[in-house]
Amino acid sequence: MQYARTRLRALVVAALAVAIAGTTATAAHAAPSTSDLTKQIKAMSDKLENITESYNAMNESLAKTAADERTLQASLKPAQAALVVAGKQVQALAATAYMSGRVGPVNVVLGGPDGLLDKMSYLDQLSRDRQRDIDTYTATTRNYGSRQSALKAAQGKQAAQLKVIAATKKDIESKLKALRAKRVAAYGHASEPATGHNLAVPAVSGKAGKAVAYAIAAFNRGATYLFATDGPTHYDCSGLTMASWRAAGVSLSHNARTQYYSLPHPKSPSAGDLVFYRGLQHVGIYIGGGRIIAATTDGEPLKNEPVNVSPIYGYGRPS
Repeated sequence: MQYARTRLRALVVAALAVAIAGTTATAAHAAPSTSDLTKQIKAMSDKLENITESYNAMNESLAKTAADERTLQASLKPAQAALVVAGKQVQALAATAYMSGRVGPVNVVLGGPDGLLDKMSYLDQLSRDRQRDIDTYTATTRNYGSRQSALKAAQGKQAAQLKVIAATKKDIESKLKALRAKRVAAYGHASEPATGHNLAVPAVSGKAGKAVAYAIAAFNRGATYLFATDGPTHYDCSGLTMASWRAAGVSLSHNARTQYYSLPHPKSPSAGDLVFYRGLQHVGIYIGGGRIIAATTDGEPLKNEPVNVSPIYGYGRPS
């Protein structure tokens, strides 16, 4: 009997040990490692930056639409004034014709041969004057109408762009929330702490030197990534390159793709050049020595990375 009890107790203990080991193995398999979470965060960050750059492109388009609308609004008033003047001229023409009666070739002939050439000349001049006034009125009316139509189209386009931008912003914010939750799971905090650096500014002359100095200063003070921003404490990737070259007096758009297509493309980079990645969805600024400064991941400080941190799409050289 004692042997049987001992044997039963041993079997129960063994079964529990197997069950616990199986549970532990399952839990270990289910919970991703810190390195796996880091990869997931990097992949999500890249996708998020793609959306951010699309958002920036829409903002650029919206700014142009708003500028077109202001131009049209400004031109509408003088066009309307010209229409009023042309309208009065046509009204005066109509009133004159009514009061004096229509002058035609028959009237000239019936008036006798005296001064026939003078009368024909007057008739021809009157016809040209009337036609000129009518043509002016017609052209002015069309001009005013086309500007009204263009303004209405610009306003409609702006409303549609605002709607898309609002939806995109909401989508980005939702993805940011998920990204931060993954960081908390991986590292215990939502973002890397912003720490200061003391990276030396290389000796680069001209405007490129000013752009490089700006980017390094932003890196040294621990500026962080935030979508759709261009400083001075937060930047997204194209916001950093735009702000860096703005400090040198050069205007760039707030979008990696449009920055690339607005610039000449050297075969190899010099300090101050822009370096483009991921099919023009990411950009950094080359500071020399095979390094770039770039804004990469939401909430994290700017990075000082090797220029070949990922496959390079191409270079752009502002001037």
